[in-house]
Amino acid sequence: MKRSMKELIGRIILLMAGLTIAHFGVTLFLLSDLGADPFNVLIQGLFRTLQRGVDAPWLTHGNVHICINLLIILTLLVVDRHYIKIGTLLCMLFGGPIIDLFSWLLHPAFAAVPEMWFRLIMLAAGCIILAFGMTLVIKSDAGTGPNDLVAVVISERCKIKFSIVRVVVDFSFVALGFLLGGMLGIGTVVCAFLVGPVAGFFLPHSGRMVRGFLHRL
Repeated sequence: MKRSMKELIGRIILLMAGLTIAHFGVTLFLLSDLGADPFNVLIQGLFRTLQRGVDAPWLTHGNVHICINLLIILTLLVVDRHYIKIGTLLCMLFGGPIIDLFSWLLHPAFAAVPEMWFRLIMLAAGCIILAFGMTLVIKSDAGTGPNDLVAVVISERCKIKFSIVRVVVDFSFVALGFLLGGMLGIGTVVCAFLVGPVAGFFLPHSGRMVRGFLHRL
């Protein structure tokens, strides 16, 4: 197998690992029921708005997630298409189903331990896990998830620090999602303030992990 093909496969593996990790963190947010992460407040709001007008089995949180990511991709095709890679499409297709799968697997555990201390621990863990998974996806350079690309594109085009842009973008997602009926809670506030800075901390470490993995191929 040619080196370039091996590297591409390696980057896709890293991206899928990061995507799975990040959406595991997202699921912890959702199931802790203390407020979703900012992007999923938006998805929640849209999902609940659509639920009031549409009664269909295909209408799930995950499917709405796919549709919004597709809308972001279509917008980027007009604004700056070079950011869209194979990994961007993989994130769009698999992000929602991963959330649905983890929600199905983990819901019994959250139902069995409903105490606040457990939910707070899951909230904090979700924040850290989401931030780490997101940086692994970004550093894989196989294509960033559509929702994360919003902050990446603004940061690079406006020459503003990523952690600052991420906080602003997250609060924008929260505001719109809340107006549509998404759940806003302490978890949303924690995520909006922490994911950007925590991701900023993880970015160089994730970069070294990616380089080390690709070097061993």
